[in-house]
Amino acid sequence: MDRRMLTPYGLKFNPFTPEVPVEALQVHPRLEQFCWRIEHGLIGEGGFALISGDPGTGKSVALRLLAHRLASLREVEVGVLTHPSSKLADFYREMGELFGVPLKPHNRWGGFKALRERWIKHLETTLTRPVLLIDEAQETPIPVLNELRLMASHRFDSQMLLTVVLAGDSRLTQRLGRDELLPLGSRIRIRLNTEYADTEQLMAALRHLLETAGNPQLMTDGLMTTLVEHAAGNYRVLTTLAAELLATAARTQRDTLDEKLYFDCFSNTPKRQRRSA
Repeated sequence: MDRRMLTPYGLKFNPFTPEVPVEALQVHPRLEQFCWRIEHGLIGEGGFALISGDPGTGKSVALRLLAHRLASLREVEVGVLTHPSSKLADFYREMGELFGVPLKPHNRWGGFKALRERWIKHLETTLTRPVLLIDEAQETPIPVLNELRLMASHRFDSQMLLTVVLAGDSRLTQRLGRDELLPLGSRIRIRLNTEYADTEQLMAALRHLLETAGNPQLMTDGLMTTLVEHAAGNYRVLTTLAAELLATAARTQRDTLDEKLYFDCFSNTPKRQRRSA
């Protein structure tokens, strides 16, 4: 949505898009504790952490918040794996780009050795481990996950050279229970399971977004209650519905976002389409 269309509503930004500023995201206590343990424990000791949960329950938001906080720390090198479904050759190519090590995918041993030497030198000079973040990790091939485990281990598994945070849905947790990945699953030290929100949590998140965007009165109480009730505990559904309402209000030049707007916007939507939303 064009920012000029937000001006009549007193909004500094669209609070219902995935690109909402990190500062506008609500940090609940469990997420705060998870980030604190990563910042003050895992990046100094190394190892694996896991964020798991159903789609739309906040996994990617949690990873985004963590990345933002880690980026503000001195001497912490953060890499984000952007193509988790890559096979080993492309995985090595991306790891080389992330950590500034020229790698030749056909020489896997050379790449393995070069990355570990880079991390050992980083550890010796900063006392912190490089951090690798992987979203949608359920798409990562098993050989890549096992290679990552071997790559991060040093001195007969007594020292970890890398901090890895995996984020994925239930398929990832199921895969970690398989025989091929049991060694990796047993090394996960910190876990965060994102869950479907109750009505109070959804309402708090909605109010927080509106307040940080600059207009806590954008929606009537009745509309907010309606949105929360129809979101089925899913943050993504909540913001998708709210974004559609704001776009409709801007298009039709409505001053107020209320329950009437909701029914005008969604009353003619087929049930199948509403469920898929």
